[in-house]
Amino acid sequence: MKEKFQRLRRQREPFYLTASEFDEILRWKLRGQYARLRSRRETDDRVIREVTQAAFRIVHPDREYQLELRMGILCTLRGVGVPVASAVLALVFPEEYAVIDYRVWRQVFGGLKSSFRISDYKRYLHRVSELAKELGWSVQEVDLAIWEYDRRHGRISDVQDQMREEADAPG
Repeated sequence: MKEKFQRLRRQREPFYLTASEFDEILRWKLRGQYARLRSRRETDDRVIREVTQAAFRIVHPDREYQLELRMGILCTLRGVGVPVASAVLALVFPEEYAVIDYRVWRQVFGGLKSSFRISDYKRYLHRVSELAKELGWSVQEVDLAIWEYDRRHGRISDVQDQMREEADAPG
């Protein structure tokens, strides 16, 4: 999907998502919850185009402020909270953002959390960015490694040491 949205970003100026593209992201992010939440989400193509275009056009030298604005705008859509907004941003701007959920939060911060605010996402992205820089990985590679580790092991662990060992392993 990332490649699709990268291609569309090059083709559409200004960039926006259509209702079907937005729905594709929702299906991917929400998986089993997709059908259950269907009645509580935005489906109007015009609204989705305008809101996503506004969010994606935000460029600010203060990256934290830019993130707050983009997330805040996306979260105005019905049915969109921070986890879905993070998925949208991660697919559209893969070099800058990662997807937040309970698995990655549990591994990075050692606690259970199922509801996220923009401040939580900023904290998470900051930590993942630090790890990415330390390991020489992208933020999405770190995010995916943490998610996969939790999926396999499902418990709180010292994922940072595990990742360093893997990064230092020959071959």
